[in-house]
Amino acid sequence: MMLTAVCAHTLGQYDSTRIQGQKDLIDIGKKVFHLHAKPGTGPPSNIQFSFLPVSNQAAGPQGLTITATTATFRLVNDAPGNLSTVTFAPYVALHGRFGFTFRSNLWMPANRWYLMGDDRLLYYPQDTWGLGGATSAGTRLRVYYKYLRLYETVFKRLRPSLFAGAGLLVDNRYDLDSPGDSTVLQIFTHYPYGTGATEQSTSVGFSVNLLYDTRRNTEDPLPGCYVHLAYRFNPAWAGTSNPWRSLYAEMRKYLPFSHIRQDMLAIWTFYWSALNSHAPYFDLPSIGWDPYQQRSGRGFPQNRYRGNSLLDFELEYRRGITSDGLLGFVLFANANSVTDAAAGRFTYLHSAVGAGLRIKFNKRSGSNISLDFGHSRSFTGIYLNLGETF
Repeated sequence: MMLTAVCAHTLGQYDSTRIQGQKDLIDIGKKVFHLHAKPGTGPPSNIQFSFLPVSNQAAGPQGLTITATTATFRLVNDAPGNLSTVTFAPYVALHGRFGFTFRSNLWMPANRWYLMGDDRLLYYPQDTWGLGGATSAGTRLRVYYKYLRLYETVFKRLRPSLFAGAGLLVDNRYDLDSPGDSTVLQIFTHYPYGTGATEQSTSVGFSVNLLYDTRRNTEDPLPGCYVHLAYRFNPAWAGTSNPWRSLYAEMRKYLPFSHIRQDMLAIWTFYWSALNSHAPYFDLPSIGWDPYQQRSGRGFPQNRYRGNSLLDFELEYRRGITSDGLLGFVLFANANSVTDAAAGRFTYLHSAVGAGLRIKFNKRSGSNISLDFGHSRSFTGIYLNLGETF
């Protein structure tokens, strides 16, 4: 009842299939290159593709993706249920980063089952500032490591929009290295787990999940709500370096102001905690590393604030510019806080603001090219993605 009340729709049903009179980059490409469908070729394909030659989804603001490809489709043609998406993004970035990412959101017909995956193999040099919310922007340490990530979670529908699930989550960081001797990371962070001289940090965990999702399209979320609760435990017998536990709770809400054009307020908030367990340093909650999105904290460098627990709140106003839906803009603000290393309290609040441009790539799938500019007190970043930030 509480989830239903929080996620109740406003302004009635929004027509997500309204594409007549709308324009996207595919339409412009067809016009420029004089491409026309042959008569009698039938309805459009069940699979809708979106491509982006540049993206920072995995690589951070300096990322240069060779090709980011997102496919939006239904597993069975014309079957009722949510649209599925698959994204593949191999990339090469500045500062020596490169990797392969594969993310999937697969909905079975009538939403009876939902499969969520996030698999990556990365070489990932990254700065870290230590623990807590009072770390200095100018005091940081560059850490080099390779990262294998395997996240696979299966959900079973219990009631309309309500799901329960279980997952296998593997985080393996190896060849950990930083300038100086092998103990420099532990000395810098004053944290004993996942920072030692072994040059490896392994977590093999299992999750139990509760999900409530009334959205119909994750590429361009329409009015609705998303609530996800995930409890993760990493036992020693599974191969984890140090047993640890975590709790993740998030909510996203989309409030429309119009039935016929993009005009809405989007809200995203989450709480993430390692529950005072011995989580490895790079598995601790950190801005920009939220477990299932990795897009939090526009206006902050990824990994800027890290602690045993993290609170994040983000607002975004989305509005169309052109009546044909080709162009739009967003205004956003966010704030985050991590617990202090010594006291374990949320003491410092960090905020950022920004604006962005939206270009409709594929009107049938609802996918946008998102170009955002975010600014905080000590950092300015440019973020380019396929799809909305949340």
